[in-house]
Amino acid sequence: MVVSKTKLAVGALAAVAAAATLAGTGIHWSKGQPLLAGTGISWSKGRSLLAENPQELIDEVWQIIDNDYVDGTFNQVDWRQVRSAYLNREYSDQPAAYEAIREMLDKLGDPYTRFMDPSEYGNLKIDTSGELTGVGIQLTQDEETKELIVVAPIEDTPAFEAGVKSRDVIIKVDGQSTEGMTTDDAVKLIRGPVNSSVMLTVRRDSQTPEGKVTSSREIEFKLLRALIEIHPVKFSDRTDQGLNVGYIRLNQFNANAASEMRDAIQQLELKNVDGYVLDLRSNPGGLLYSSIEIARMWIGKGTIVSTVNRRGTADVEQANGRSLTDAPLVVLVDGGSASASEILSGALRDNERATLVGTKTFGKGLVQSVRPLGDGSGLAVTIAKYLTPDGTDINKEGITPDVLYELSETEQELLSKNRELIGTVEDPQYAKALEALKQAVSTAKAGRTASES
Repeated sequence: MVVSKTKLAVGALAAVAAAATLAGTGIHWSKGQPLLAGTGISWSKGRSLLAENPQELIDEVWQIIDNDYVDGTFNQVDWRQVRSAYLNREYSDQPAAYEAIREMLDKLGDPYTRFMDPSEYGNLKIDTSGELTGVGIQLTQDEETKELIVVAPIEDTPAFEAGVKSRDVIIKVDGQSTEGMTTDDAVKLIRGPVNSSVMLTVRRDSQTPEGKVTSSREIEFKLLRALIEIHPVKFSDRTDQGLNVGYIRLNQFNANAASEMRDAIQQLELKNVDGYVLDLRSNPGGLLYSSIEIARMWIGKGTIVSTVNRRGTADVEQANGRSLTDAPLVVLVDGGSASASEILSGALRDNERATLVGTKTFGKGLVQSVRPLGDGSGLAVTIAKYLTPDGTDINKEGITPDVLYELSETEQELLSKNRELIGTVEDPQYAKALEALKQAVSTAKAGRTASES
């Protein structure tokens, strides 16, 4: 499956804070009021000018791509010739210019670099505002089939409670087929007023461990839209298999994630836990800086992540010697663990700080910058890729855990119907994580004994 155009949508996904970078979909909000390229004209004046001269907007987009796009060959396209061709056209109105910009960007062959009209750009700003009105899913689009795929439902949202799952294919919204729809099109249908309902029809495929589809069924979910406050961290201490375990479930890397993670670790340290299980399953990612801050809570020294732009310039983030614990750590991941989840789990794995248990992660490793344009529209442009500390590019590849354990359909159904079992000994992947943690605790104790003797 090749996925594209992940939609961080109010109707589809938990929101995250603006003025920051998102990993994977990798959004960086440019600060300040932009000047129109080559004009020196500010935002307020630019709006009226661009309404009269659509070529100005096209040139503004062209120049941003020319300066910052991650691929300096522009997908082997003569980018200067593209500029000339599109600026020499006549445009009857702004929508015609918008269509031309989308056509121009398609030449890059990059599903993550996209133009947003003022409505779509406004929606994205709402998406990242920190408050969610909708059903609580993240959508992406399969690049080959163009099907709309659920990356993951956000915990404690209408979609999650109803049983929508990662990899479900949305085939209808309120009875309307999604064939030919973009993620933006679908999200506009999924959105709506709080307490209004929306019917999602999904196709759920049964697959072999190798990914071969063996059967499919359609499921309808009638969901009540809600205003959702996301508290991304849940934690507890418990005694499992003779261990005093600190269990932390992180659902999303939003603006609150780092502070809530810090509080969780500090409280669990007071309980003198033997070790930790960090659950990143079905965590679709979020803010890049949040994943870096959280990594620093677990890693005392070493590289966390590096981002590389088209000029080969690497921006390397390091641990800062302020980790909160050195207790043994096991991390649970699955196919719904994406972007910032992969940055964190990759950093913990490559620094030999944690054992990863579960199934291969989603595979998102690109960084985008979101730029406001002069007429109120916006542009998301891929400006870099990120690498794990050992230099691995996980985009489209994902991270394979140290201990592979895939839930059977029966196990998935059990956990889906009894969500209170997630993160308990009746959760097979958690049970497998406990085995790994028990071994890590034993190894750590043996190491301390050897050093003391």
